[in-house]
Amino acid sequence: MGVEILVPLGFFAMIVAIVLVPSFYKSRERAEMQQTVRHALDKGQPLPPELVDAIARSTKRPATAHTDLRTGVIWVAIALGVATFGYATSYVENEAMHPLMGIAAIPGFIGLAFIILSFFNKTKD
Repeated sequence: MGVEILVPLGFFAMIVAIVLVPSFYKSRERAEMQQTVRHALDKGQPLPPELVDAIARSTKRPATAHTDLRTGVIWVAIALGVATFGYATSYVENEAMHPLMGIAAIPGFIGLAFIILSFFNKTKD
């Protein structure tokens, strides 16, 4: 395999790893917590209040205007980072800027959608 194949493959593998690894660990932690609770309940032991609070905090809360805005700003920052990388790369390779600007448009529009959603979200913060 040549470097021209490994570099893009590594880039997309990194993106997949950034998305999948945290969700894998969170799922594993949740499964261990459930197993601990099952063992305690099977033995007839009461659940400590700290454990009940930890379980209650781990549930996903509905999106608020603040979280939508925050998520949108992060996505726009990612797009700006990719676009800046494309601009900086264009000094070495003239043809590199346009494809990277196209790639930057994807997280940019996702961020823009989240920012727009933050204005329409009626959920209290």
